[in-house]
Amino acid sequence: MRDDDEDSPDPDLDEEALLQTEAEVVCPYCGEAAILELDAGSGAAQEYVQDCPVCCRPWQVHVHYDATGAADVTLEES
Repeated sequence: MRDDDEDSPDPDLDEEALLQTEAEVVCPYCGEAAILELDAGSGAAQEYVQDCPVCCRPWQVHVHYDATGAADVTLEES
């Protein structure tokens, strides 16, 4: 095991993958586009609540990283 393996957010991700750190999303309430900052260090599958920066209503955010480091981000009303 190499020392830099400890810095990898998830063992299923390719070590050479550059992880996506932001995504453009559309609020399910007001329909406005926003840039969502992603925390790649929190693992390959994430779920959390974040408020819309425009209308301040809560989103249920789902983030899934694939082996290439690309993030699939979906929002639901919370």
